[in-house]
This record gives sequence, C-alpha cells and structure tokens, in this order.
Amino acid sequence: MKAYVFLVTKAGTSEEVLKYLNKVAKVKGVTQVDSVYGRFDAIVTVEAPNMESLGDLIYRVIEHVPNVIHTETALALSHAKA
Repeated sequence: MKAYVFLVTKAGTSEEVLKYLNKVAKVKGVTQVDSVYGRFDAIVTVEAPNMESLGDLIYRVIEHVPNVIHTETALALSHAKA
C-alpha cells in the first residue's frame, strides 16, 4: 500500500520537520519527504505491506515527530506505472 501523508507543522518549523523525517526515512516505509506550498507544509510518501503497518507508521512515528500539529492521509488506489 502506498499513501501520502500531508503535514501541517508549527510556524517556521517545516524545514526542521523535513530534516527529521529524512533521518527517519531509514525507518522502513518512508520513501520520500517534500516541502510544499499551500494548505499543507509537507508531504510524506509512505509504503507499507498492509493497513495495520501503514497505521503504525503514521500514528506511532509520523504523528509523533516534533512540531507536527496535524496530518491527513490519502491512500493511493493504484501503483500502475505510466
């Protein structure tokens, strides 16, 4: 399963959060982190073998990153390559 986790961070901390997540990227499942403009401050791309593992990664790791105040997750429906 692939998902995109949209993050809202405390003001002025998004780069710190990204640096932290890049270190956490060694944790199995975090495949990419990107800073973005708009409603969210960052997007974390994650992959997991099943919903339980995905939930663990999001709720036990990403939501506990310092300065993350809100997350929203979008599950990818397909891994089809163009």
